[in-house]
Amino acid sequence: MAKKLAPRDQGVPDHTTQLHPVMLRNYGKWDYHERLRPGVLHYVSESGESLYSVRAGSPRTLSPERVEKICEIADRFCDGFLRFTTRSNVEFSVDDEAKLEPLIEAITKELGFPIGGTGPSVSNVAHTQGWLHCNLPGTDAAGAVKALMDDLIEEFENERMPHRVKLATSCCQINCGRHADIGIVVQHHHPPRINHDKMMICELPKVVAICPAAAVRPVVVNGNPSVEVVEEKCMYCGACHGQCPSMEIRDANTDTLSIWVGGKGANTRGGPSLMKLAVWGLPNNPPRWPEVSAAVRTILQAYKEGAKDWERVGEWIERIGWQRFFEKTGFPFTRYHIEDGPNAMWTYNRSSQVRI
Repeated sequence: MAKKLAPRDQGVPDHTTQLHPVMLRNYGKWDYHERLRPGVLHYVSESGESLYSVRAGSPRTLSPERVEKICEIADRFCDGFLRFTTRSNVEFSVDDEAKLEPLIEAITKELGFPIGGTGPSVSNVAHTQGWLHCNLPGTDAAGAVKALMDDLIEEFENERMPHRVKLATSCCQINCGRHADIGIVVQHHHPPRINHDKMMICELPKVVAICPAAAVRPVVVNGNPSVEVVEEKCMYCGACHGQCPSMEIRDANTDTLSIWVGGKGANTRGGPSLMKLAVWGLPNNPPRWPEVSAAVRTILQAYKEGAKDWERVGEWIERIGWQRFFEKTGFPFTRYHIEDGPNAMWTYNRSSQVRI
């Protein structure tokens, strides 16, 4: 008798089991959709069935009690169907228009979540773990997001941008917060400080291998195995600190924040693109980071005034040129904006044709 194997538990789970019945019945057969108001969408299928979605911005870091409340509201109005988007929005699905206003009232009053983030608006911020979960951060991504969205909440609740604006924050230079129209990334300014007496707690081969610039190499210090950092190669990303706490790169006195623009993952028009540096050296100034909010506001205002409809931030900058972008924002252009890394040979930043 053949031995029965355990069910497979790896790979992507079957998402169709989590879909609203109306969505499942009409999967791939939608005729059109319309935005009834910011955050509220109406989908109509070829068969005439309707489905409504209500998008609310969440703070991502949620207590068990708050998650339970979210689920209770979904049970009350949506037959239990909801989803979290990749940008930490909570999206409730209903098939009865009469439930929309009671649902929205419950979300805003019982949860305190704003409704919006659809169409040409500022979407909720995708961010890294911050001080709460990560062993590496030089700043707190979650705290910066809270402060930033407090300032931009009107742009989340209204659709008055030329196109959707996606923000991201990263608390280290590894940037697992990914690329976005406007990204905020911490910057370290010196190599890690190595505590050779405590290197025994680290797996040195992993520490050497993790460095993307091959700046870490083995060495013997006081008769014990350790590592050293070649400063000319080090790009201060902090990957080694993530593997070894005895290589401390965080520094409250020198760490700053930078803002990057023009990244996107969409394949529309010009295709996916990487972010490029807009402004650097902003103070790492918790708990509100006012300098960061002011710089983001400056970019959004220039973008709102100068971009064409459905033009993403990076597409707007490429159309007007980087020289005019710096003129409109008032950010200083410095030597740090010139690409001098190993990939510079494959970019226009070394070409005489670059528009700066």
